[in-house]
Amino acid sequence: MRFDTRLIHAGDPVDSATGAVNPPIYLSSTFVQRAPGVDRGFVYGRTGNPTRAVLERTLSALEGGRRGLAFSSGLGALATLLEDLPSGARIVANDDLYGGTWRLFDHHARQFGLQVEFLDLTVADRLSTALERAPAHLVYVETPTNPMMRLVDLEAVARIARRFGSRLVVDNTFASPALQRPIERGADLVLHSTTKYLGGHSDLIGGALVARSRRWGERLAWLQNAVGAVPSPVDCFLALRGIRTLGVRMRAHEASARAVAEVLESSRKVRATYYPGLPSHPQHRLARRQMDGFGGMVSAELIGGAGGARRFLRKLRFFALAESLGGVESLVEHPASMTHLSVPAEIRRQRGITEGLVRLSCGIEDPADLADDVRRALVQV
Repeated sequence: MRFDTRLIHAGDPVDSATGAVNPPIYLSSTFVQRAPGVDRGFVYGRTGNPTRAVLERTLSALEGGRRGLAFSSGLGALATLLEDLPSGARIVANDDLYGGTWRLFDHHARQFGLQVEFLDLTVADRLSTALERAPAHLVYVETPTNPMMRLVDLEAVARIARRFGSRLVVDNTFASPALQRPIERGADLVLHSTTKYLGGHSDLIGGALVARSRRWGERLAWLQNAVGAVPSPVDCFLALRGIRTLGVRMRAHEASARAVAEVLESSRKVRATYYPGLPSHPQHRLARRQMDGFGGMVSAELIGGAGGARRFLRKLRFFALAESLGGVESLVEHPASMTHLSVPAEIRRQRGITEGLVRLSCGIEDPADLADDVRRALVQV
């Protein structure tokens, strides 16, 4: 079954009781049992819900895993994953991460002794050096990274992590399974903010974990129930609705992003444009090899620092100034003062998150309109 077909038919969405082509929204907090301890498959809404079960089967099928788990947010999924680590555990992570991920890692480091080493893992051999120095429970990567759009060679880091007995976790939010399936490249666990491309309509908050092994998936399912960061049945339904159009939406997002990136790259008002689909991107060849497309996210460093960025943001018409990404509408944000504000300023500067950096989530509007919008706004920089 090809990917676009899986989007429609994965997870057995047809309701067996009624034949409804969409799964019902089961708004029940508890479920009647036949006898004490004898249930019909569901006991309590935190532990499991029929609508959520369809979503979790779908997530597993799309990522090629053995167990999919849905959460109330991407950070809820990450927090639950961290509950699986012993006190003082070590993580090696790439150094360009979503600000909320950095904040949660920093909190666990101060509160529970979590050791996190941040490295530029665009060169995979750096991971070997780090793991030779000290073992790690997890290797945690984003690719493409947020917001600098750097890529990590998944097959290379997976081989290294396996050699040293570490599990590889990949945040696949930016690419989505439409463009990249990390488990096929050797990852042990995939994380998503389903709020973004999987939901696709800026109307839900959700997260997901998909495990390669059934054993780890069952362990994480126990923690999902114990921690309780689970999504509502309505959000599960909305995520399923969004997933059905993921393939066509990602192709439209990419067309928009390519048009916007080309305008940015050609402008003398832009110091640097970051988009894997541009031949000038230093990892363009890697993107072509491990991704089925280049996605809808573009970052650019404008001349004029914070002032230039603010003038640009004010003049945009179709890009709404808002955090988040992956919806059908175009959004733009200023990482240094928005999504990555929790990262200390010195660390932001080291990682290229300057005051002039903007991040654009290119929606599915007409690409020519978005390109014109960016072109007009650049005049003000």
